[in-house]
Amino acid sequence: MSQVRVPTPLRKYTGGAEAVEADGASVGALLGDLDKRYPGIKDRICDESGQVRRFVNVFVNGEDIRFLQNLDTAVKAGDEISIVPAIAGGC
Repeated sequence: MSQVRVPTPLRKYTGGAEAVEADGASVGALLGDLDKRYPGIKDRICDESGQVRRFVNVFVNGEDIRFLQNLDTAVKAGDEISIVPAIAGGC
């Protein structure tokens, strides 16, 4: 199992939990397991084609999966996955 850090906007799917556990050998499989445990959460993370939405960042042990193998990035027990919504703004 890996620990998944859940951002505040998605905690309504996890019953308010800021961290949950999920299982999978890759980020894609882990997100599938996360959706089985917390139905609807994957639709907020991935678009209709199954890819991570452009305004959502996913990190495995602090590394952005976009610079690794994206959804094929390997995950092992004990890894920490962080889901971070992009923040935009300015003056």
